[in-house]
Amino acid sequence: MTLDAHDWFSTALSALAEPQGQRVWSIIISFLGDMAQDEDAGISSAALTRVITPLGIKPEAIRVALHRLRKDGWTDSERKGRGSRHALTPHGRAQSARVTPRIYARTPCSAKDWHLLVAGTSEGLEHLDHLSETSPDHLIRVNRQVGLASGADTASPSDMLVVRADIAQVPAWLQDDLFPAPLRRSCAALNAALAPLGQPPELDPLRRACLRTLIVHRWRRIALRHPCLPPRFHPADWAGEACRQKVFALLDRLDRPDLSDLEAADPLPPTEQLRAAP
Repeated sequence: MTLDAHDWFSTALSALAEPQGQRVWSIIISFLGDMAQDEDAGISSAALTRVITPLGIKPEAIRVALHRLRKDGWTDSERKGRGSRHALTPHGRAQSARVTPRIYARTPCSAKDWHLLVAGTSEGLEHLDHLSETSPDHLIRVNRQVGLASGADTASPSDMLVVRADIAQVPAWLQDDLFPAPLRRSCAALNAALAPLGQPPELDPLRRACLRTLIVHRWRRIALRHPCLPPRFHPADWAGEACRQKVFALLDRLDRPDLSDLEAADPLPPTEQLRAAP
């Protein structure tokens, strides 16, 4: 590994560090969803620690997070020699697969067919609540009684008002509701962090895994916190599409490493690790 690559990796790691603290269990899910989503995929405690600790996370925090994920049914662990092997459960794989299209979508939503749903009874409200929970990518909850949904309406109760809609104008108040200010700031921060990095040099599997985990984790938290909507719904200061382009330009150069390479890797030196939070 050349000095230039060393410097680039350290710079990128610092630039992409989570600015507002890290939920370790969520970072582990980002890693497993990106690199170990297949049914037979798993990683040892030692290899996972080598990937996660450079992000400024202590090994004991990783152990606590893994315990929580097992308790919540996201991961399974089995003893392997002197350590453990961790993998997503069927539930964890299903949940990861459900959101994978949103996280890795390279273009914004392009839905053109819309219909307006207006509830005037308890049955109609229950239907909107159900759609909000089960189809958040297809329903925009304008308020308690009104929803805007993409595609054709096929299952609304007969006592709901259903109107085929042509989206002629999206007011700023709705844009702000759909893309709240904290989310816009998070997206702008990631976009700014990615901007100066440019094209990465050749990196070994462990360093690629560290950076992929950070990028996917931060992008995942942005991509899954707003409805999938065409650009006309985006606020003027939404940096999401510029950020999306930078994310995938970088991920395309940071190929997913084989898990076997991570098992065989040596830990990164302390000089290439973020300082762990106290």
